[in-house]
Amino acid sequence: MKKMTRRDALAGLGLGALALAAPFSTAWAADAAWPARAVNFIVPFPAGGPVDTSARFVTKPLGDKWGQPAVVDNKAGAGGIVAARIAMKEKPDGYTFFFPAIHHAVHPSLRKDLGYDIQNDFEPVGSVARFPIILVVHPSLPVNNVKELIAYAKDNADKIAFSSSGTGGGTHLAGELFNSLAGVKIQHIPYRGSAPAMQDLVGGQVQVMFADAPSALPFIKSGHIRALGVGNPERSVLAPDVPTIAEAGVPNYEAYSWTALVAPKGTPEAIVKQANADLVEVLKDPQIGPAMAAAGAEPMPGTPEDFARFLDSEIKKWGTVIKEANIQIEQ
Repeated sequence: MKKMTRRDALAGLGLGALALAAPFSTAWAADAAWPARAVNFIVPFPAGGPVDTSARFVTKPLGDKWGQPAVVDNKAGAGGIVAARIAMKEKPDGYTFFFPAIHHAVHPSLRKDLGYDIQNDFEPVGSVARFPIILVVHPSLPVNNVKELIAYAKDNADKIAFSSSGTGGGTHLAGELFNSLAGVKIQHIPYRGSAPAMQDLVGGQVQVMFADAPSALPFIKSGHIRALGVGNPERSVLAPDVPTIAEAGVPNYEAYSWTALVAPKGTPEAIVKQANADLVEVLKDPQIGPAMAAAGAEPMPGTPEDFARFLDSEIKKWGTVIKEANIQIEQ
C-alpha cells in the first residue's frame, strides 16, 4: 500500500473543502446569475385598469435593469382570486411575480375557500402604488366640508346615499369605515363598476361617493362634483388643496386602494431582496411620481417587511369593518 505523503493529504483536504463548498457556491452562482431569462408578472385585473397601469409603470423599468424581458400577464377573474391561485402555484425560482391589490386584503373576510392564503403562500417584495380615495358629493347637497356632511347625514338619514363600484370593493368599504367612525348611516348603493357609480353621482341620483382618484379628479376639476376630503394618511399630491378626512373631522380615518409586488412562497431570499431594491429604486425615480400622478396613483416604496406589516393591518382593519357592517356577498 502506498504511503500517503504530506502533498497527498493536503490535496485531499483541498478536494474535500471544494466538495463541501460546492452546494453553497452553486446556489450563490444561481442567484448571482438571476435573471437569465424573461420574468413573468401576473396582474389580477384586465389591461387598462388601475392595477394594470401601476404594474406597467414598474415592470418595464425592472426588465431594463435586469436586462431581460418583463412579461405582463393579465389573469382577470373573481376580483383577483383567479390570478392569485395561478401565481401561488408557480415555481418559486424568481421568474414569476404577482401584483396583489386591496381586494386581496378584503377577500379573507368576505369569501370562503379562496384556494390561497395571501400572507402564507407568497413572499412579500414591496408596495408599489397607492390610489387615493376621495370623498365627493353632488353640488346640490348643502354641505361644504366633512363636519357639515356628518351633521347633515345625522339629520337626514333617509335622504342621503353613497354609490360604490360594488359590494365589498374598496369604495364600498371606505364608505362603511366613514359610517363607523363618524357615527352616521349613509345608505350604500352598489353599482357594477366605478364608471356607472360616478355617472349617477354626477347626475344627482346619489349624493355621496368615496371615489378612486382616477374616477373623481376629472369631475372635481370640471365642477360637476365637490371634494370634501381624501382618505390618505396625509394630503395627496393629486389634490393638495383637499384636506384628509382625518384632519377634516373624522380622526383615525384612513382608506385608499393600493397594489404591491409579491413572489411565490419559497422564492430565494437573495432574489426577493434584489427585486425589492430594484423596485424601490424605480419608484424613487424623479420621473415616476409625475407619471403615476397623471394616472391617479402615487408611488409607495418600502421594504418587504413594511408591506408584510401593512398587509396584516389591512386584513384586520377591513375584517372589522365587514363584520360591523354585516357585509355579505354571494359566493
